[in-house]
Amino acid sequence: MRTWTRAVPAAMGALALAVVLSGCNGTDSAKGRKGLGSGSEASDSEKVYSLGEASPPQKSTMKESKDSTYTVTPTKVETGTKADLDKSGLDTDKDKSPRVPVYVWATVTHKSGKAMEVGDMDDDLVVETDKGQRTRALIVIMGEAKWPNCPAPDSVKKLSAGQSEKICKAFLIPEGQKAAAVQLSQGFTAEPLEWPVKS
Repeated sequence: MRTWTRAVPAAMGALALAVVLSGCNGTDSAKGRKGLGSGSEASDSEKVYSLGEASPPQKSTMKESKDSTYTVTPTKVETGTKADLDKSGLDTDKDKSPRVPVYVWATVTHKSGKAMEVGDMDDDLVVETDKGQRTRALIVIMGEAKWPNCPAPDSVKKLSAGQSEKICKAFLIPEGQKAAAVQLSQGFTAEPLEWPVKS
């Protein structure tokens, strides 16, 4: 079951929408799963990888690039501080529970087919916390949020087959929790792909 939690802060011209997924704790853990060599592409049968390993090719479901393929390679995950959030330009006064940002760096690579926008390739990234809460990236609708060393990606930039783009995305998790894994959602019928975060 998906629960959508909206935070609509407005400060310094920034209006943000935070989407939180919860109640999706049925995925397998990394225990007993064998990963692949660093930097290699994963096989279709694998579900758990190490940071730096590419996902299997994903098929686009977008109308303009239907059936084009791409891979996503999460490379680094860092948890920010409450001070980062305070300096971001977002109004958090109405938040009922304190949150902190998590920064996820990744590389998206267009593999085949029609050109695709970067935002269509990174849209299914999710951070799961050590308490089992799943959260999608913070979406800034108007203005922009500023994070240290994590500039907002150019989501509308189009990549052709063979081109890659390095991105950083910010996620908000409850203060006191830790990022346990980066996941790539596979829709409602398949388990997400997972990259555990080592503390």
